[in-house]
Amino acid sequence: MLTIPPLTLYIHLPWCIRKCPYCDFNSHAIKNEIPEQDYINALLADLDNDLPKINGRPLISIFIGGGTPSLFSPAAIEQLLTAIAKRVSFTKDIEITLEANPGTVELARFAGYRTAGVNRLSIGIQSFQADKLKALGRIHDDNEAIRAAETAHAAGFTNFNLDLMHGLPGQTIADALFDLKTAIALNPTHLSWYQLTIEPNTFFAHQPPVLPKDELMWEIQEQGYELLANQGFKQYEISAYSQTGKQCIHNKNYWEFGDYLGIGAGAHSKITGNKGIERFYKKKNPKDYLNPLPNPLPEYRERESEKNINSTELPFEFMLNALRLYQDIPITLFEQRTGLSITTITDQLNQAQEKGLLNWDKNFIKTTELGKRFYNDLVEIFI
Repeated sequence: MLTIPPLTLYIHLPWCIRKCPYCDFNSHAIKNEIPEQDYINALLADLDNDLPKINGRPLISIFIGGGTPSLFSPAAIEQLLTAIAKRVSFTKDIEITLEANPGTVELARFAGYRTAGVNRLSIGIQSFQADKLKALGRIHDDNEAIRAAETAHAAGFTNFNLDLMHGLPGQTIADALFDLKTAIALNPTHLSWYQLTIEPNTFFAHQPPVLPKDELMWEIQEQGYELLANQGFKQYEISAYSQTGKQCIHNKNYWEFGDYLGIGAGAHSKITGNKGIERFYKKKNPKDYLNPLPNPLPEYRERESEKNINSTELPFEFMLNALRLYQDIPITLFEQRTGLSITTITDQLNQAQEKGLLNWDKNFIKTTELGKRFYNDLVEIFI
């Protein structure tokens, strides 16, 4: 039976100082001043437009992503969070994350975000080596990367994530392990460690860098996994590692096929209601999103695309997310989040098990080590 899952809120702040050559997110380099107040007003109108869809559910997390959200002032973030709290209830232990770029860090700014209600940071480090940062087009250097984590501690944050990449141009095993060791020494509670991939419609797609060979990338991953495990960072998802009790609530809700409301330019939503599960997203271009029309609910901020997920798509949608998790997936979770009986995918589960990609019984599904390595092959079984 389909049940109503937990709800999170994603807020997209689309501006950055410079577009990174590998980035395929909806981000836009600043040309003039960021229209902070206009954008906050637009976000709140956007939220008001979507409130009927969430039926009074509380938020278990808020994630402010981008772009570079740390370009917004602490006062703007406080105004936004205060206004949201007047419209939607928060759970007692709500997680509120803000993404930050090391090139925009200062102590007063981080302290201001904490006062505003942010209780978790996600800092985009990528590497602690100057030549790798330059190759990635980052605006910060290795010293600023270290200082960002130190500033998070100094500002009173006891929960923060560091983003790191591996498989970088010219990267050796020693380089990758150096980045991990440097990150671990800075005492984050969470690490996101993921492989650089070349995405369509990016600068790297048109002028691809020379990346390490597959064999070297596999060895980097194997040695990196061992190092992280030995240092107390448990891998709970393909690219997510946490200290005990510090898994990312917001991202885990995605992977468990929970609901999320997205506000901001290009933000996506998945909402469960009386008519089933629907997805919708907002217009991507910030200029369109901010177009000052007189209508209080102007067309440009209404849902640009809206569709219900039909029952034939649901197994793949669920598995695409849940099989990223490195833990037992309850059969009841599949049935509650999709409204389908597990019998609808018995053949696919058996096929995946015969190939050694997962194990399952009447209670749980769990990806095997082989399934983790060939994740794409595993999820394709459920298409």
